[in-house]
Amino acid sequence: MRALLSGLALIQSGFRCFLQLRVASEGRALAHHRVSQEIFGECVCVCVLEFVCLRTCFSSHCCVSLPVLCSVVFGPSSVFPLQGEKSSRDEQVACAMLATQLDNFLGGDPVQHRQVQGFESPEFMELFPRGVSYKEGGVESGFRQSQGSGTVQRLYQIKGKRNIRAKEVELTWSSFNKGDCFILDLGETILSWTGSQANIFEKQKVREIASLIRDTDRHGKARVVDTSEGEEPEEMLKVLGPMPPLAESTSEEDSKADASNSASLYKVSDATGAMTTTKVSEKSPFAKELLVRDDCFILDNGANGKIFVWKGHGANIEEKNAALQMADNFIEQMKYPRMKTQVEILPQGKETIIFKQFFKNWN
Repeated sequence: MRALLSGLALIQSGFRCFLQLRVASEGRALAHHRVSQEIFGECVCVCVLEFVCLRTCFSSHCCVSLPVLCSVVFGPSSVFPLQGEKSSRDEQVACAMLATQLDNFLGGDPVQHRQVQGFESPEFMELFPRGVSYKEGGVESGFRQSQGSGTVQRLYQIKGKRNIRAKEVELTWSSFNKGDCFILDLGETILSWTGSQANIFEKQKVREIASLIRDTDRHGKARVVDTSEGEEPEEMLKVLGPMPPLAESTSEEDSKADASNSASLYKVSDATGAMTTTKVSEKSPFAKELLVRDDCFILDNGANGKIFVWKGHGANIEEKNAALQMADNFIEQMKYPRMKTQVEILPQGKETIIFKQFFKNWN
């Protein structure tokens, strides 16, 4: 894979990219591309910046980060298109095209996570061990100081009463509070932590999500450890450090979480010659059988700033290539704030835990 990619040249419609990769000591190969707008007539050129240990992006540009991970050890690869808050529409389109080209070259297997400056996901920040800084009028972002190794270390917050959801949060005690449940995923060990003020629904959900991670991401080869506030095991303290006093929780926070956790499912089709969306379910949890392999679907969690596009194996190439455009059109149609809404594009079989939790009995 690395030998092929190191000499890859992508040339299409005036966009040129030379993809250069270098293997870091932990076994990761990482390429970082700055998509810069240079107008020569009507040609938009794509400039490339090789990335290994750098941590600077540009607020007036778009970036595409491609971590090429060993499929045996680290799981599937991902593509992270990043839009600077001052990037132009042309640059955003160029960034989307490059991400689609990279996705196609890798056989449609990568999961695409579109990022927006200031609203980056924890998955994206994992790529920058020393944090990210934005220049040319950008803002400093020290969201995550991630470990550089391939060891799994993720923290999920479980929150709500009626619409209970997990979301990945910063790996620090400051993310915790007494009123919620959390999952610390350490790979071989999955720690399920319950706050002293957590409600019964969160307590049930945290066990479900921990088991889902074990059974689907680890193929049953991990142990789930249940723990409660005040009984933190050594494994947990080793990663997070000594536990400071935790924030209290209020019922209003659960009500807000319920509203933002709501989701709907839409089917996408081009059978009429134009891309159309049809709502197939108005309320989660959805039946997994609604995801038909010959189509693409949009899972709308826009109230929480997230849109998922699921690509079935049998969907036609036009639908798959238009996935990001589908999401953009949907965001505009629903009047969601475009620069605050993350988009995740998931090929069938590469679904994330955050996506799976919206469905009944995914196993």
